[in-house]
Amino acid sequence: MINWKLDLRLLSFIVLFIGLLMGIPTALAFNYQETDAIMGFLAAYAAIAVFCTTILISTGKSQDKQMLARDGYLVVTLTWVIATAFSAIPLVASGAYVDYPSAYFEIMSGFTTTGATVLPEIESLPKSILFWRSQTNWLGGMGIVVLFVALLPALGVSGALLVGAETVGPTKDKLTPKIKNTALILWSIYIGFSVLETILLLMGGLTLYDAVTVTFSTMSAAGFCVKNASIGTFSSLYVDIVVTIFMLIAGANFALYYKAISGRWRSVLRDGELRFYLGIWAVVALLTAWHLTFSNTYGSFGESFRYSAFLTASILTTTGFATTDYVLWPAFPQMLFFLLFFIGGSAGSAGGGVKVVRIATLFKMGRAHIKQRIHPKGIFQVRVGRTPIPEDLMKSIATFFGVYIFTGVIGAVLISLSGLDPFSSVAASFLCLGNIGIGFGEVGPTGNFAFLPSALKWVCSFLMLVGRLELFTVFVLFSKHFWKR
Repeated sequence: MINWKLDLRLLSFIVLFIGLLMGIPTALAFNYQETDAIMGFLAAYAAIAVFCTTILISTGKSQDKQMLARDGYLVVTLTWVIATAFSAIPLVASGAYVDYPSAYFEIMSGFTTTGATVLPEIESLPKSILFWRSQTNWLGGMGIVVLFVALLPALGVSGALLVGAETVGPTKDKLTPKIKNTALILWSIYIGFSVLETILLLMGGLTLYDAVTVTFSTMSAAGFCVKNASIGTFSSLYVDIVVTIFMLIAGANFALYYKAISGRWRSVLRDGELRFYLGIWAVVALLTAWHLTFSNTYGSFGESFRYSAFLTASILTTTGFATTDYVLWPAFPQMLFFLLFFIGGSAGSAGGGVKVVRIATLFKMGRAHIKQRIHPKGIFQVRVGRTPIPEDLMKSIATFFGVYIFTGVIGAVLISLSGLDPFSSVAASFLCLGNIGIGFGEVGPTGNFAFLPSALKWVCSFLMLVGRLELFTVFVLFSKHFWKR
């Protein structure tokens, strides 16, 4: 049975928490004297106050602190849906966005670290609104609920169910016996890398505003930028290198950084998923650079590698930054990038997508099955690196991949109702589902989602939510068994 009182009270506390975090862009709005933005943020505060007060009064103080798995799924899903609903208010109330579906799409894209936008022109918007837009990237990168559990653990409920329902990947790393300590460690590492990148970008000549907003979207593997031409605006090799490195950092399992800090370097270097992840980036980046040089797209291998390394990292980690329009490149590198759509970052990272460990496992499963055909009586264990993959986890991974592809195809069919061509529809659907941010055709590096009618913006928002929470956290709510006592 669902503990409605406890779940709704938790939800109200999380929404209040989001409201507090909205104070930073509100202060910027006052600093920049952006009157419309100030009114937008005040409208959001009023809505949050009414919502939370109503819930806290109507539910009373819940005596039952017991949470079941279904409560975890419900609270996490509703958190992302409702936090987005309130966080979108400043965008539309300030007049920065044309309608609420567009604002909701944008903030869902922010929290889910997708980085897709409905804005045809970015730099004309109030700086405080753009900052909030980028801040949602950073908050969503390590997880809204994970941050809530890390900072506010004194609510008397187990955070394990909440964190387990929100964190990504087929396996969950519990770094310490207490889940709140694990959440705090992950967020501390995340903040540490964010501070380091900001300092390095300041050294590269960026303003504090630009450095912070770029960092927000790099470390979250998200891709929102306050510039129309994304990272290409800065035209700096130094900035490209810094951002490439931190995109790769964001796309790796954050538990490995804790192991490295703890002195367990051998465990890190032997990690099979990390090797696959870096290997995929290196191979695709080098092949792309070779082809760009061979086709005379760029004058030298060094210049080709600069762009290929950046964009390979951007798409593999599902960040979505761009330094050039790769849709104008030859077909071969574009097809390599399209394949990256179905990989994504590592489990336990800020990156989206299917995840490297799942792709590696599927590859090893296929190879084991071929061996089984040749040697029917043989027993072949599937391993990623030195880690054996249990049978039930292999079934789970195969199921996930099947449902992922099916969901993306259905999304593409729905998006095609807008009149978009088939390839762009497929790209748009898997772009949203994989939380990637940039795609091909009409949704390439120079495109956006402004052309979508309101109904399809809701569809894309749903795809982004489902992709970020890895399908089943959301889909389980549509099962009749979930609602049975």
